[in-house]
Amino acid sequence: MSVKNIRLEVMQFLEKNIDSYVEQYLIPVETIWQPTDLLPDSQNENFFEEVKELREIAKDLPYDFWVTLVGDTITEEALPTYESWLMDVEGVNQVENGGNGWSKWVRQWTGEENRHGDLLNKYLYLSGRINMREVEMTTQHLINDGFDIGTDRDPYKNFVYTSFQELATYISHNRVSQLAKQYGDKKLSKMCKLVAGDEMRHHLAYSEFVNRIFQIDPSEMMLAFQHMMKLKITMPAHFLRESGDKISTAFEEFSNAAQRIGVYTAHDYVDILRKLIEKWQIDKIDGLTAEAEKARDYLMKLPDRMARISDRLTIPEQPHIFKWVQPALIK
Repeated sequence: MSVKNIRLEVMQFLEKNIDSYVEQYLIPVETIWQPTDLLPDSQNENFFEEVKELREIAKDLPYDFWVTLVGDTITEEALPTYESWLMDVEGVNQVENGGNGWSKWVRQWTGEENRHGDLLNKYLYLSGRINMREVEMTTQHLINDGFDIGTDRDPYKNFVYTSFQELATYISHNRVSQLAKQYGDKKLSKMCKLVAGDEMRHHLAYSEFVNRIFQIDPSEMMLAFQHMMKLKITMPAHFLRESGDKISTAFEEFSNAAQRIGVYTAHDYVDILRKLIEKWQIDKIDGLTAEAEKARDYLMKLPDRMARISDRLTIPEQPHIFKWVQPALIK
C-alpha cells in the first residue's frame, strides 16, 4: 500500500473520534468570549469615554511593542489563507456528504481563530496610534501572496506544523499580554491573554493528533517530523510586506522588533522543539525502520545544535520605521 493511502487510512481512523476532539479542545460559540466582551461597547452611552481612556493608556506603549502587536494582528487577520490550506490536506473533505469530520474540525477551529484578528484589529483602530490603511494593505498583500509551509498536502507534516506554530503563537500573545500589563494596559493584557489561551488549546489538539499518529504509524510520523525541522518551521507572516514593497521584505524587521522586546526569539524556537520532542516522547518510540531511527537521532541532537546557533545571533538595536506605526511613538 502506498504511503499516501496509509495516511488516508490513519486520518479516517482518527476521524472516528473527531467529535470528542471538538468537545475537548474547542468551546461552543455561545460560551466562548467574543471581541465585544473586551472592547468599548458602541451601544453603551459611555462608549466615547471608554475609547478616550483606551487611547490615553495606549500612549505609554513603546514603538517595538506596537510593531509586534501589529504584526501579530496581521498574522491573525490572514486566516483565510490558513483555512484554505488546511481544507486541502489529504483526508480533509469538505465536499462529499456535506463534508467529513476533519472539515468540521477545520471550520470550527477557524471560527475560534477568526475572533483573534477581529479583536486585535478593533483595538488597533480605537487606539489611534496606528495607520490602519497601511495595516489593511499589508494584510491584503499577505492573503494575496499566500504561503508555502513546506507540508504539501501531507497531514502528518501539517500537524507537525500546526503543533509548533500554535505553541509559538501562544508564546507571542502571552508575552505581549505580560508587557501590556507592565506598561499599565490591563485591558489589552487581558485581550492578549485570552487569545493566548485559545492558541494553547489548539496546540494541545494538534499535538495530540501527532501523538496518536505516532502510536499508529511511528516511522512515517518520525520522518515527517524530521522533514519539517530540516526545512525549518516557516512563520505564517514570512511573506509580510508593506505597501509598495516586494514580498517578504517586512518579515525580518518585524521579527527583529519581536526579539528586541523578548516577545518571540530564536531561543523560543529551540525551546518549542525541545517541548515537542518531550511531549511526543521521541526517545521512547518503538518499532522504527532504520531510516526512521536515523531521523530520530537527527531530531534528538537538533535542539543543542540550534541553541548554539541562536547564541551567536545579533539583533539590530535600532528599530526599522514601519508605515504601520507613527515614528513619534519611538521611546
